[in-house]
Amino acid sequence: MTAASPPDACALYGVIAATWPAFSQIRLGPWTLRDGRGGGKRVSAATAEAVAQPGDLDPAEAAMRAMGEMPRFMIRDGDAALDAMLEVAGYAIVDPVNMYVAALADLDMTAPARTASFNLWEPLAIQRDIWAAGGIGPARVKVMMRAAGPKTALLGRDEGRAAAAGFAAIHDGTAMVHALEVLPDHRRRGVARTLMAEAAIWARGQGAVHLAVICTAGNAGANALYRGMGMAMVGRYHYRQHPQGAA
Repeated sequence: MTAASPPDACALYGVIAATWPAFSQIRLGPWTLRDGRGGGKRVSAATAEAVAQPGDLDPAEAAMRAMGEMPRFMIRDGDAALDAMLEVAGYAIVDPVNMYVAALADLDMTAPARTASFNLWEPLAIQRDIWAAGGIGPARVKVMMRAAGPKTALLGRDEGRAAAAGFAAIHDGTAMVHALEVLPDHRRRGVARTLMAEAAIWARGQGAVHLAVICTAGNAGANALYRGMGMAMVGRYHYRQHPQGAA
């Protein structure tokens, strides 16, 4: 990829899967089914790789339940027919997500102060504590550990104290930031922007060309931050979740 040709939505779905990987996955009919091992929706949601019919739902649901997963599907750009089919089946929309990307050379950000942020691998105990405080527990840290290729854990400081943590990994020239968590007492103080700058510096050093990030559509602060940095929203996705869960 070049700075003139940023990854589109389809490419970013691949970056998400590579930098935030499921424990395992299998093909079943038109579906890719994922075993997330408690790592959240992103690593456990099924996706359709071919046209799915209503009769394909029951086998997929049974297989997901056998893996201990809630029947759940990721609806990507181009999945309108699947979205409609799942709505008829009673599946509810959960967590609409926006995907942002920018060429690293074009990002509008200032390099952080020397002691404001760091990147290192493996994560320190304080980073794990910050994640845990925000609901990003050990199962999601295991997702980070599974990611292949270049990756790093980000640490942000504010007023001399550890204040934020994040994770970044690279696939096909794009660095994606995940699990960006700022402790409540340090929010709205520029710490998240500092961590994004740290991620960009690290990504450039690894030879990446683009920086990407995802966030829920309802997170007004995060969406404003990424737009303010000069990142462009290039796609969306959401989940459809079975109303009866894994029962």
